Amino acid sequence: MNTKHLLWHGIISSVFASITGVVYFEIYQYLMLTEFNSVVNWGSIIGASTLGCLLMTLGYWGLLKFELTRFIGWLNIIYSTLSFASIIGAMDASLPLDLDFPELFPGLVVPMHFFPALAFFTFQPFFKSLNQFKR
Repeated sequence: MNTKHLLWHGIISSVFASITGVVYFEIYQYLMLTEFNSVVNWGSIIGASTLGCLLMTLGYWGLLKFELTRFIGWLNIIYSTLSFASIIGAMDASLPLDLDFPELFPGLVVPMHFFPALAFFTFQPFFKSLNQFKR
């Protein structure tokens, strides 16, 4: 695996997480008869998914550049923990007063916080083992 493969891993993961987030967003709003477009929209979902996957790609790249692949497991734990910690912001969000059913907002956004890490980890087996990484 080379840097190009790692970049493709991040891009594919980002696209998958973004599409999954947008589809979940639309289905959730349709099924729950809600509309949170003033708080969350496609752009914010795609941006957050891209940023999350980009950060994971940069972390992996850093470990590989400095030949610290033995810490990839720990990096995965950190990503998972940060994904879980990020839901605190969603649970504490100040919503506009004119929204119907604000109690349904966490059910919309909390799962989406896990989509970037889930996508990145899902596509990892499709790329060569990071322990075989050659510069």
